[in-house]
Amino acid sequence: MPKAFSRRANTGSRRQVAAPRDPRLNLFRFVPFRLNRLAAEVSAALASEYRDRYALDIPEWRVLATLGFRNEACSAQYIAQCTRTHKSTISRAVTALMKRNLLERLENNDDRREFVLRLTRQGHALYGKLVPRLKRKEQEILSCLTAREKQDLARLLGKIEHSLDLVQTIAQAGKGSY
Repeated sequence: MPKAFSRRANTGSRRQVAAPRDPRLNLFRFVPFRLNRLAAEVSAALASEYRDRYALDIPEWRVLATLGFRNEACSAQYIAQCTRTHKSTISRAVTALMKRNLLERLENNDDRREFVLRLTRQGHALYGKLVPRLKRKEQEILSCLTAREKQDLARLLGKIEHSLDLVQTIAQAGKGSY
């Protein structure tokens, strides 16, 4: 078995000897892969709550959720940025939600060339029905963790989000109008 360190004869300092490297990537230890897999599974679990009962797909829910937690209207571009969803996907979701009278498009007072979106009364009602169901589902998903582990997870996710310069609070999200 190769030694991890060797001594230099004249200085007594240690230097690391490179161990043979496996050229393969162990996906089950690779954090981006793990996060992506978790995100896909959690998204699918939540989607069952709004797809089956309310005929919403994931992009439609993302639009509804983004508008639901904000106090003011915002652009589709902002929703795409906030949710990290392609703008064409958001555009299709907006069109579908408008056809169902769940959101409306208004002229942007700051830029007449742009429109902003907001939930209609029916959109707010649907959002209000969904939130408790989704919070219960979140609790179910996290039930394998202790209270301390949930705090640690939230803290660690926050650190990663911060390092990637992602919006992390409702106050920060409210500042963006994009």
